[in-house]
Amino acid sequence: MGMQVGGKSGGSLADMNVVPLIDILLVLLIIFMVITPTTPMGLEALVPQPSPPNAKEPDVLENKVVVVQVFSDGKVKINEEDSSWDTLGARLDQIFKLRAVGNKVAFVKGDERVYFQEVAKAIDIMRQSGIEQVGLLTPRMESSQ
Repeated sequence: MGMQVGGKSGGSLADMNVVPLIDILLVLLIIFMVITPTTPMGLEALVPQPSPPNAKEPDVLENKVVVVQVFSDGKVKINEEDSSWDTLGARLDQIFKLRAVGNKVAFVKGDERVYFQEVAKAIDIMRQSGIEQVGLLTPRMESSQ
């Protein structure tokens, strides 16, 4: 923008030189474009794969949240299905074999009178079966659902 001060008699002329300001603006724009990541960061998505045509229909248990219940009398159940300590790992392998890679999550629920040693034994078997995340269910957590 220009502004004339004085008359036609050759007074001083005050013009603002905006070229350096535009240069600074362009340099800043380039710097910010380089700094910002070019690839968007987000969550990884796993696309479900179709099952093979000859595969049998998966059990209802294999599609639900897996809860291993440990009772004080030594019994173990997987979602109300009776199991034993010897077959717990093999059955968990069978359940999680058809699930997606990132979907290996299970919970342990201990009876009121069971020792934590038995719960820790169940957690150890679950971790050996390849379950990545093991959660503990308490009565308070169940009542809030």
